[in-house]
Amino acid sequence: MKDIDKALKPSRETWFKRAMRLFDRPTVDEAVWEELEELLISADVGVNTTARLLEQAKQMAKEGKLAQGSAVRDALKEAMVKILEVEVPETASPSPPRVVLAVGVNGSGKTTSIAKLAYGAKKAGKKVLLVAADTFRVAAIDQLKKLAGEIGIEVVAHQPGADAGAVVFDALEAARSRNADEVIIDTAGRLHTKFNLMEELKKIRRVAAKVDTTAPHEVILVLDATTGQNGLTQARYFTEAVGVTGIFLTKLDGTAKGGIVLAICDELKIPILFIGVGDGLEDMAPFDAEEFVQALCS
Repeated sequence: MKDIDKALKPSRETWFKRAMRLFDRPTVDEAVWEELEELLISADVGVNTTARLLEQAKQMAKEGKLAQGSAVRDALKEAMVKILEVEVPETASPSPPRVVLAVGVNGSGKTTSIAKLAYGAKKAGKKVLLVAADTFRVAAIDQLKKLAGEIGIEVVAHQPGADAGAVVFDALEAARSRNADEVIIDTAGRLHTKFNLMEELKKIRRVAAKVDTTAPHEVILVLDATTGQNGLTQARYFTEAVGVTGIFLTKLDGTAKGGIVLAICDELKIPILFIGVGDGLEDMAPFDAEEFVQALCS
């Protein structure tokens, strides 16, 4: 909770504390709702999500016959939690190895986030294998190898410029022979608007399915919170290409517009699985809607 409090401090101090203080008044009139709308949009909640959020809060206040500002504030926070509680689809536990495909644009913190996932899995007692399928950048391969060395796990990599699909095929075969529990695949992070990148991701997905018809078992989009509404666009492109199943949100501590989290959950119905809360390997937290709203609105 402490880490999430710290990560959300810029958003809380800039926008959401002001929004919550609107309800310190004894009664809530139309002027309060109008000012709240302006603050939420400024926090990157988005026009559509803000409208839905206010509509839900007003309805809850009306049905509960809430008059006091504090009670209406609680109704608003409850409406926020409802938006953030996107159901994670239940899937059957795959036979090892479980294959995780990580996608996202350059600069989002993708490789570091992969290392955090791998570190967490290893701490849980799993044998993890990392795959350097971002063959486009030499630095990406080197960074993944360096992080894997710090964690004490193996990386499957080819030469820079190699076919990413071939790297993934070899890695999944190696994972089976080495009895790995989990395979996490790093991918190229050029801009989501680049046709070739999206086609390469689709190919990687097809290659994984050739080795295991149920793979990949999870597709995690690493999304930089500082990109704001552009993050929504990225998520749409990646979801259309490879079927994103969850989001790892990074750099929340670097933006005052943490309201983008509400917009992502509301408009895309993709669950946020993890939040990056620092630079260390341990600095990630599973996403909890109630905890998040409490930290954002305290």
